[in-house]
Amino acid sequence: MRKKELYQKVIEYFQTAMPVAETELHYSNPFELLIAVILSAQCTDKRVNMITPPLFRDFPTPEALAATTPEVVFEYIRSVSYPNNKAKHLVGMAQMLVRDFQSTVPDTLEELIKLPGVGRKTANVIQSVVFNKAAMAVDTHVFRVSHRIGLVPRTCTTPLATEKQLVKYIPEALIPTAHHWLILHGRYVCTARAPKCESCGLNGICKESLKSFQK
Repeated sequence: MRKKELYQKVIEYFQTAMPVAETELHYSNPFELLIAVILSAQCTDKRVNMITPPLFRDFPTPEALAATTPEVVFEYIRSVSYPNNKAKHLVGMAQMLVRDFQSTVPDTLEELIKLPGVGRKTANVIQSVVFNKAAMAVDTHVFRVSHRIGLVPRTCTTPLATEKQLVKYIPEALIPTAHHWLILHGRYVCTARAPKCESCGLNGICKESLKSFQK
């Protein structure tokens, strides 16, 4: 199957099977989403959603978060992965928002990655979810699923190489949604240790399932 045909079939499947695909992080504004995404690094969305309500309540603005200390923030987020570093990042991020961005979450990759705790993946999530830009955030789910299906070749060994390949073939208007398709598929179907290939709607299309048929 040619690459364009594979992408078309995968997109058609997700459009039917998952017409609504969006982040599972809970937030009510761009600032809250930025906090949640920083906290979600190497941590589950479920865990982040459990600890953010008190944090959002007590630090509702960049000014409020910038005025506190990492030690105080740590007590709110101690159950997430790497809480010490993330507490420092959150306070530093808020301080930079106040100082350099008029307390407004920026909308470009170049500006977002200046913020403490914000790498390319986090910046792409913000661009995609908040600003509906054609930015593909490649996390472990996207990386795994896109390789298993065969959307990207084995030579794409980094998140950046995978991102470039995906945005090359996915129509620009669908990229924000496709990001969530791949994440959710990886989270609930194409899991890392025990993928549910028997019940997967892409069985017979994806590269890994075709391998099993040939055995």
